[in-house]
Amino acid sequence: MNIGILSRYANSYSTRSLVRAGLFSGHFVQVIDHTQCSLRIEQHLPTVFHNGANLSYLDAIIPRIGASVNAQGAAVIGQFELMNIFTCVRSEAMLQARDKLRCAQRLSSYGIDTPRTVFVGEGQDIADLVQSIGGFPVVIKMLESTHGVGVLLAENLLQTSSILEAFQKLGERVVLQEFIREAEGSDIRVVVVNGEIVASMRRQAKEGEFRSNLHRGASAITVELTRQEEDLSRKVARVIGLEVAGIDILRSHRGPLIMEVNASPGLEGIEMTTGIDVAGSFINLVESKVAELKLLRV
Repeated sequence: MNIGILSRYANSYSTRSLVRAGLFSGHFVQVIDHTQCSLRIEQHLPTVFHNGANLSYLDAIIPRIGASVNAQGAAVIGQFELMNIFTCVRSEAMLQARDKLRCAQRLSSYGIDTPRTVFVGEGQDIADLVQSIGGFPVVIKMLESTHGVGVLLAENLLQTSSILEAFQKLGERVVLQEFIREAEGSDIRVVVVNGEIVASMRRQAKEGEFRSNLHRGASAITVELTRQEEDLSRKVARVIGLEVAGIDILRSHRGPLIMEVNASPGLEGIEMTTGIDVAGSFINLVESKVAELKLLRV
């Protein structure tokens, strides 16, 4: 099988892990920088070129799209979809997961609880908005932030107003989100592949930090999920339409809350913490889905 990994960073842990897993299973694996792809739009003959080579020989792609090239990555994935090449992450699902407001709206429509969230329009009464989600402190998030970048904690009205003003001057869309104090700087990352839970870990923010991203010095241990958390993780992946998903859960007094949904979850933290070959589960997904597609075409 010919598998393309859409990644700008061939030497990143996640990309190398996927290459290793694919080669171990006997497949041809190619890392493709999606920012260097050209798309030919032609009726009945859509094509993707990379450095002049026609990529129509691929059987499947595994997207690893960063936030900075989200729209461009989605366009490339969409072109592969037109070519009937299987993708672990569909373009629309990726865009929805990456946009925190759209994602929260979708989850809410299916009765899935998240921290109380409010989108901030221009000229709004900030004090009223903060009160509507439970008061201070409040989390301020850019709608397309990753790894904790663009996520800040504001303790009072002055801080909140100053941060919002700075973001709005930069043209960034932001939301205010309820701070879940009882989580005590921890969250749970669950990786779901093909509707099944593959691995989970509990991340704990370092002292003085509220963000539990491993990139920011958080620690991680394996964790046993409750039945409710397992069912919720599967439902979230299904609702957003993700074959592969990293689901971030906060344990609160009112039950598990979905903090974030990731369409391209990092593999280093979860594999190093749990010892589970998560990349291998991605390859297993590709194998089963491509086999299904070939049967349908017969």
